[in-house]
Amino acid sequence: MTQCTHASHDASAYVITAYPKAGTAWWSVAILFAAAVVSVIDRGILNIVVDPVRHDLGLGDVQISLLQGLAFGIFYATMGLPLGLLADRVSRRTLVSLGVLVWSLATISGGFAQSFGALFASRLLVGLGEAALGPAAVSLIADLFPPDRRGRPLSVYLTGQAVASGLAISLTSFIVTTAAHGRFAGIPMLTDAAPWRAAFIICGAIGLIVSMLLMTTTEPPRRGNAGVPLAATSLADKVAFLRRNAAVLVPLYLGFAFCFMAAYAAAAWAPTMLIRSFAVGPAAIGTWLGPFTIAFSIAGPLIGGLLIDRYARASRDTAKFGMLITAPFLAMPAMLAVFAPSPVAAMILVASSGAIFAIIGTTIFATLAAFMPPDMRGSSIAISGLVNTLIGATLGPLLVATLTERGGGGPHTVGYSIAMVAIPALFVGAILFALARRGMVRLNVARTASLSDTETLAHD
Repeated sequence: MTQCTHASHDASAYVITAYPKAGTAWWSVAILFAAAVVSVIDRGILNIVVDPVRHDLGLGDVQISLLQGLAFGIFYATMGLPLGLLADRVSRRTLVSLGVLVWSLATISGGFAQSFGALFASRLLVGLGEAALGPAAVSLIADLFPPDRRGRPLSVYLTGQAVASGLAISLTSFIVTTAAHGRFAGIPMLTDAAPWRAAFIICGAIGLIVSMLLMTTTEPPRRGNAGVPLAATSLADKVAFLRRNAAVLVPLYLGFAFCFMAAYAAAAWAPTMLIRSFAVGPAAIGTWLGPFTIAFSIAGPLIGGLLIDRYARASRDTAKFGMLITAPFLAMPAMLAVFAPSPVAAMILVASSGAIFAIIGTTIFATLAAFMPPDMRGSSIAISGLVNTLIGATLGPLLVATLTERGGGGPHTVGYSIAMVAIPALFVGAILFALARRGMVRLNVARTASLSDTETLAHD
């Protein structure tokens, strides 16, 4: 399989090169998978230890929500686009390796925080490091595999992010339980650390290993997609492309963001909801919720990847939008877990959303990888990160905490707050995906008409 690859700023200078060998390409995917796992674990540790952190540092639910969303999101959002543009120009594997290094060291430092401000600063740097991952990883995968074989590796990469939610729950719960029994005695930095601090330090240390492994992967040449402009060499060109395709991209990005407002709201507060509403302890959460989440999170993106590749081979681009329109409704039952009849049923419902949100993410990234010019892939993913962070990661946890803390019902109403935030957000997301599909249909009709006119002129 061959494809055009970018050799200079002139589209005519693209040359034919072979894709990397399968083993080389999949090794890169495996390490990117590991990076995705570490990223979600490091950003999600706080969600599992909300009440211990609150008690230790004297914080309220709203302050915790700021650490979950705003602190992480400031740099993740504002630096995502510059780092996405950088990913379109420099070695992507080096960029990801440095990003993992930064967020891992920041996570370790969070384990030593003695105040809201110190933990806020730690979370800022976690967001900065993680902002480099998504744009560079998706761009790498798009250049490691031909268009009709990208769905599966993209789904594997995104499975890392999805599975990590469950791993974060199980690993953090295990570390907290182990530390509480004094089993880290004699280990430097862990001997006298509170259990939640041990979780930050250990999980951050794992990331340092992944950072080194990333330098063993390959940096493939950049490639184009058939039917998509091969180069948008200036910022003005890129802005013009976004404007021309705004009818597709604006509702697509916003739909993604509203769906992930629900995802972030649930991820941030569902473990706390289980503890407060069902009297479930950290050990039980690690034993049940973690494995349930992993199982659902593996199934979701694998199914999504197979469907995406099938539609790509059949040239059915609009079918992806049908998946996106349906998925938010399938995620709604998980947002009602507080009404479950038992703790296990509640945990199954909470975990089930991992499959649905993984399918949404896989489909969005595959759509952008196929739709965007090759030197806009990194920045296109960065834009999704910006919008998702401002609307989803920041507002989702904050709205839940605000409703819980100021609604008058007390901490045990957090499950009802999740439902009140997530259900409307998912409904809005489905509507926006429908608008994006309509824009795509109209764009395809316009392209067909333009090609027909060109052929007519050529024939005359």
